[in-house]
Amino acid sequence: METAASTDAMNRLNPLGISQAKEVCLNLTPAELVEEALKNGEGTLTDTGALMADTGKFTGRSPKDRFVVKDDHTADTVWWGDINIAFDPQKFDQLHEKMVQYLADKKIYVRDAYAGAHPDYQLKLRVVNELAWHNLFCYNMFLRPEEGADTSWTPDFSIICAPGFEADPTVDGTRQANFAILNFSKKMILIGGTGYAGEMKKGIFGVLNYLLPHAHNTLAMHCSANVGKDGDTAIFFGLSGTGKTTLSADPNRGLVGDDEHGWMPGDAGIFNFEGGCYAKVIDLSREKEPEIWDAIKFGSIVENTRFLPGTHTVDYANKSVTENTRTAYPIHYIPNAVEPSVAGVPKNIFFLTADAFGVIPPISKLDKSHAMYHFMSGYTAKVAGTEMGVTEPQTTFSACFGQVFLPLHPTKYAEMLGQKMEEHPEVNVWLVNTGWSGGSYGVGSRMKLGYTRAMITAALEGQLEGVDFHKHPVFGVEVPAAVPGVPAEILDPRNTWTDKEAYDKTAADLAEKFVANFQRFADFASEEILAGAPKVAVEAGA
Repeated sequence: METAASTDAMNRLNPLGISQAKEVCLNLTPAELVEEALKNGEGTLTDTGALMADTGKFTGRSPKDRFVVKDDHTADTVWWGDINIAFDPQKFDQLHEKMVQYLADKKIYVRDAYAGAHPDYQLKLRVVNELAWHNLFCYNMFLRPEEGADTSWTPDFSIICAPGFEADPTVDGTRQANFAILNFSKKMILIGGTGYAGEMKKGIFGVLNYLLPHAHNTLAMHCSANVGKDGDTAIFFGLSGTGKTTLSADPNRGLVGDDEHGWMPGDAGIFNFEGGCYAKVIDLSREKEPEIWDAIKFGSIVENTRFLPGTHTVDYANKSVTENTRTAYPIHYIPNAVEPSVAGVPKNIFFLTADAFGVIPPISKLDKSHAMYHFMSGYTAKVAGTEMGVTEPQTTFSACFGQVFLPLHPTKYAEMLGQKMEEHPEVNVWLVNTGWSGGSYGVGSRMKLGYTRAMITAALEGQLEGVDFHKHPVFGVEVPAAVPGVPAEILDPRNTWTDKEAYDKTAADLAEKFVANFQRFADFASEEILAGAPKVAVEAGA
């Protein structure tokens, strides 16, 4: 445990412009970081030994305050706009200098780590934290060097995270006091004014989403992944509420990772970017998520949770701080985790959607065009309540199921997916609706989880290979006539609606929403991608 501002520690910090610090804690163990956090008043222990900490004013990421430095390196490659907001290089240098001065009289926590479980694609990281619990978060979420390994490297990317430092928007070029700024030329991320630890995790994800496709012909993916006993890999894409975590957590399959992966060229397969899991815990129970429940122990972190009165037992139903309560733990806390977190070429890819309109089939197979189109659409639907208590579905489209993390144009990632499907014709892509059947929300009912699991199991085990399929008249996807363990009548969503004309109208309306959303990409998308569009909506809008 190095705590003084030793020569070794300062040598690591000098390239980051940090030449002064009151005290430097370098690569502390989890136990040491927990002790520091408790001593600093940053959190408290739960009855399972996990460290409970609050993130302050920000209980989630702040996408409108995420910037990318626009310079000669990025000007013609980054997808500029509301997702990647351009930031002036001189303003970045100015903020960097201010942060260095802010940290000069502080005790700081420094961590050396990796991102990327495959050695050929690893990023060496150096993280500088103002808070001990943030450094523990980085220990959990990034990959940990082997004990005794020499980490006095020149990092490929660095993070300086100081929640107590706030920018002056009128001088510093930010929107408000908080910020997260990626600089690909300086190979540095600056984060200030926010205590939300996920900004560090997603900052590095954004870096990999730029570097891997751009420089290494590797597809970066916002997905979970698992692998069967026979080595068959499956990946799961899906926005919040679609069942991505639940459906990929299978006791009969090994967990490769729960959120971020890369698909390498050729037959090399996939790898996890991370060394841990960052799971939502709202309404968590041992019955629903036993692996996550048991992983919340000493060394783990729980964010923005509260105790049951008079105890140190976490009340996972408590939403008084936020619904976005989370836990961060190293992946080896999950008993069936695959380490190192690498696996073969995916055999099955699942796009998960919770379609509250009740239109999308519960499972369908996608050809290359439809796969690229639906990948770029990244569709799900959320149920929103009005003041009068009336609820209606609202569409959500997030390109590549992770739009806010994409530094490159979504067509780049979609075309890479198409190339992967060409190179590996054995890959099956499935669209799975975990949402409504028999009508839209308020009329129909949510698809039973048991049926969804049966459909995914059938796809994983090859039980759909000899089944007849028919083309959906609106979306053009292939719908199976039978799935073991699932009533045949629910496979075609139109059959489950009492009012068939209402289904046709709702399907056409949803298709038009797909096409309207895709207009922002139409000028960049290839004819092959556009061929995956819903046919009725295309004709209606022609």
